[in-house]
This record gives sequence, C-alpha cells and structure tokens, in this order.
Amino acid sequence: MTTDLTLSPSRDLRADDASATKEFLAFKLGSEEYGMDILHVQEIRSYEAPTKLPNAADFIKGVVNLRGIIVPIVDLRLRFQLERVAYNDLTVVVVVALGNKVWGLVVDAVSDVIELAPSHIKALPDFTSAVDSDYLTGMGSVDQRMVILLDAPRLLAGLDVRESALA
Repeated sequence: MTTDLTLSPSRDLRADDASATKEFLAFKLGSEEYGMDILHVQEIRSYEAPTKLPNAADFIKGVVNLRGIIVPIVDLRLRFQLERVAYNDLTVVVVVALGNKVWGLVVDAVSDVIELAPSHIKALPDFTSAVDSDYLTGMGSVDQRMVILLDAPRLLAGLDVRESALA
C-alpha cells in the first residue's frame, strides 16, 4: 500500500529575506533528527521496494516509477554511514525536487514541519577535516529539540545516476 502526502509550503519565502522564518521538514534517522528546507520537498510516500540497479553505490537502493518519472532512491542511513536497520511501517521516502531532477530519500520516520527563525539556526562548529559537513547548513533549535539541517542540493550534487542506467 502506498500513501502519498503532497506538501505545499504555506507561504512563499524569499531567499533574500534574511529575517524570514523558514520551514523545514523534520525527520528521524536513528535517534537524531534532521531537517530539510520544505521548498525542496515534493511529497512523502510510504516505502516500496525499488528496482535495483547493477553496480550502484550501496546507498542507492534502486529506482521507482513515480507517475512516469524514474526516481533514484537513496537510503540516507547508508549515505551517512549509519547502522543498517530493517525498514518498517514508519519508514518513508521523502521525494525531493531539485531543478529538473527528482530524488527519493529513505528516512526512518517523518516528525513534522518546523518553523525556524534565523536566530534559531546556529552555525556548525569548525570540524576541519574530521567530519564531511559540506551538505550540512547548521543546527536548528526549537523548544528542546536540536535538528541537523541539511542542504539538499549539496547532499545530492555528486550522486548523479547516469541516464543510461535508468533506460
């Protein structure tokens, strides 16, 4: 059974407005909570087994046909080198649209949509070379929650699945 939740941002946020509150989709990977700019999220779907691609990286689970579009499915746990877990009823795919490319990101569960004012987003500490933080934009703090904020375009930048593999 596939359930869809199509998301639409409640308002248009101008990127050049530094004082604007931004909305993030919050989701879980293990015990940690992550967030992604809601403007990149197209929809949330229940997990369905993808068609596997030969010689694909371990974290690329395969592809699915989403209303005529072939969508690569990336397991974020494996992408972040976290422990493997069995998928369950809470496992979902966050469908992310970046320009003309669409990706599916497997996450343990979706929490909610959170609003963060610029004052609630803190810069990451200087990890130097100890942590690959190119795709991290900061730490969001709301109530007693710390949310690791991801930059979807940077996260997916180097993961192009060649068109010939999808044909």
